[in-house]
Amino acid sequence: MNGFTYLPKLIENARKSDRWLMVLNRLMRLLIPFNSPHGVKILEMGFNRVRTTAPYQRKNYNHVRGMHACAIATIGEFSAGLMLLSRLDPTRYRLIMASMEVDYLFQAKQDIIAETELDELSLQCEILDPLEEKSTIYKTLHTLVTNSDGRKIAKVKTKWQVKDWDKVRTRT
Repeated sequence: MNGFTYLPKLIENARKSDRWLMVLNRLMRLLIPFNSPHGVKILEMGFNRVRTTAPYQRKNYNHVRGMHACAIATIGEFSAGLMLLSRLDPTRYRLIMASMEVDYLFQAKQDIIAETELDELSLQCEILDPLEEKSTIYKTLHTLVTNSDGRKIAKVKTKWQVKDWDKVRTRT
């Protein structure tokens, strides 16, 4: 069993409790070690919305002491992936990002916040229903990245492949 097995229950608890949100953040640092040194953290786990953050710190700087483009892209990807993980059972479905597009709007020199939403109708009609007939589907999510003052920093578009684990065939 890997850490993703515990995610559904942990996410459910994190929606209701700051303490469980802290536990979820710790688990995510272990499951996605790349994000840990960059200070990527979950702020809010709503049912239809996820908010994540990354601090304005040296490890996230670019050459002019702004937030590095990759830090902005990472927070957008993390927020969208977590949104899908929170609505789909990770023991049943494999999620892989197929592509990402980022429109950078303004240089960030503060903490950044990413927000991704997925409503019930989109989940049902664009993901769950098609998975009843197809082995693989693709879903695009849009994430807005702002700074701590609310200024728009970037728009991140991530395209995700969602596939039933029973249909996954990998070569070793």
